[in-house]
Amino acid sequence: MNVTNLIKMPFTTKGGWEEVQRRQLSIPMLAWLIVVPMSLLPPVLLYYAGTHYGDEFIAGFGGKEWRFITTILFLAELLTFFVMGWLIHAVVEGHNLTISYPDAYLLAAVAPLPLWLSSLALLVPALAVSVIAVAAALVLSCTLVYQGLRALCERSDNDVVAMSATYTVMAASLLAWGVLMAMVWAF
Repeated sequence: MNVTNLIKMPFTTKGGWEEVQRRQLSIPMLAWLIVVPMSLLPPVLLYYAGTHYGDEFIAGFGGKEWRFITTILFLAELLTFFVMGWLIHAVVEGHNLTISYPDAYLLAAVAPLPLWLSSLALLVPALAVSVIAVAAALVLSCTLVYQGLRALCERSDNDVVAMSATYTVMAASLLAWGVLMAMVWAF
């Protein structure tokens, strides 16, 4: 897959989605090739930020047990992938659309890519940079879900059923993301 197709994925159903779907990656392959390596980014970078920036980044940031927090975060991210794949399949089927389990898990693996990559903003010791990166990543993740559902379910532009399914999936995704972030701050 080339970079051009990857960049197109949040904005169109052509190109990237067709190529990724054509590869027919199994759920374990998606987990090992995409989810595990990308899920490592936020915990590693959060550990780095927590141990190097301390309270200068955010008040109370330096005194946390970062080894424990980042380990739990990594395991929770992996669990979230499996739950979201199942949820995407259930939501889509509930909206009388058709999607296979491997395609549902493909979407569950691809949609959080911007969020995982937004953790790279933690390399810059400025809270504003991280907030902007996460906000942009959330928007891109939402568009990936919409375009992915349209592509994988073979729906047309401005399809209300695909939009409705997207809203439901995104609501659950944002809830899961919120729980993960609350967990980080609670410990």
